[in-house]
Amino acid sequence: MTPEALVRAGTRWAAVPFVPEIRLLTAAEPFGLWDHSQREDPPFWAFPWAGGQALARYVLDHPGTVHGRRVLDVASGSGLVAIAAAKAGATSVIAGDVDPNAAAAIAINARANDAAAVTARVFDMAADDASPAEVVLVADVFYQRELAGLALRFLRRAAGHGADVLVADPGRAFLPAADLSPLTSYQVPVLSVLEDTTVKTVTVYSLA
Repeated sequence: MTPEALVRAGTRWAAVPFVPEIRLLTAAEPFGLWDHSQREDPPFWAFPWAGGQALARYVLDHPGTVHGRRVLDVASGSGLVAIAAAKAGATSVIAGDVDPNAAAAIAINARANDAAAVTARVFDMAADDASPAEVVLVADVFYQRELAGLALRFLRRAAGHGADVLVADPGRAFLPAADLSPLTSYQVPVLSVLEDTTVKTVTVYSLA
């Protein structure tokens, strides 16, 4: 099965609960799709996660954050945040994810939302860098210790090269709070199949 066929299998178009301006191919549940993907990680690209919803909302409500600028959305998943950046007027948006199936999902979702500025690509924070991005966006990556460390090192390098870095997180276990400055918080509706609740408090941060 090709990545595009896999993405379309078991998903349907749905508006994002906290960002209804955007619609995504969304799965009703992760497990069957996970079996088909034959990957170690769940199909993160098949759902609007809490952090991504909050960061997309923030970008749309604060378009000056990205307008006229080159943006990198890393660990992009479904491409939700990248699509929001394109709608907010970013000059270009690279939507990168380590999962090739995510890259396929991003491309489909971007086309469906008329987000022509979005380019989907496979992206590994351990091997790739953020240049020439002027803004780096990342949501919900601090749920696992090694990934959190990798992400923080990547974001520090990006900031060191002059990029503005925005992070959204719903209080995951390995959030590096000492390195972040809170900007705002949202109450974000989430799928109960993914979280053990129906609403998560998500904070949007800048890298300190």
